[in-house]
Amino acid sequence: MHHVTVKEVMTCQVISTGENTCFKDIAETLLTHALSALPVVDDDGHVVGVVSEADLLRRQERWERFPGEHPPSPATPPPKPRADRTGGEVARTLMSTPAVTISKDASVAAAGRLMHDKAVKRLPVVDEHGHLAGIVSRCDLLKVFIRSDREIEHEVRVEVLTRSLWMDTSRVQVTVKDGVVTLSGRMTLRADTRITLWMTRQINGVVDVIDELTWDRDNTPHRGTRDAEHANGKSRQRTG
Repeated sequence: MHHVTVKEVMTCQVISTGENTCFKDIAETLLTHALSALPVVDDDGHVVGVVSEADLLRRQERWERFPGEHPPSPATPPPKPRADRTGGEVARTLMSTPAVTISKDASVAAAGRLMHDKAVKRLPVVDEHGHLAGIVSRCDLLKVFIRSDREIEHEVRVEVLTRSLWMDTSRVQVTVKDGVVTLSGRMTLRADTRITLWMTRQINGVVDVIDELTWDRDNTPHRGTRDAEHANGKSRQRTG
């Protein structure tokens, strides 16, 4: 089975900024290109951080409240506002660092997990040397789900049941509706049904898997009460 990697869905033409780019120029770039964040790269093209609309707005809000370099103490009156309310800030001092990046060879699933864990909407993509290679967004990750039910069904039948399992699967039926795969019918061994379900879940575009498979012989270890209940080889459960 082919697992989609980040480099297959990422945007290669990336607008980035240097460490010494000033506040005003960063804001102008974000507005001009309708972006919410920019990767910050050093002179060698390594990603060193990310500067976002939120970073600029937080800095601006601090200047609104405390025009000086530091928030005033209760006993000290606030200094007079300066004309340059950004204090000459540049990307290096505004950016969030270290940057949360993803390898171009990582899987789309890995990128999705990283976005979720770090609560970000996009990730700078780096090559094996840490150089900026692209950018991937949540929208890009969704591309893998834009597959027809017919394509998914074909991959389950050919890649999972025929090429990978090397067994008689003529008694297994596959139906796909809106990305949800239903596997029904009968297999020889219970362990084979588990492998089939696991491999089907890994297919790009599969939203969920419904297990309606039965088996002739239970060859799985650690049989217990639950297995005894299914001694007749019947199982029906929803997995995902």
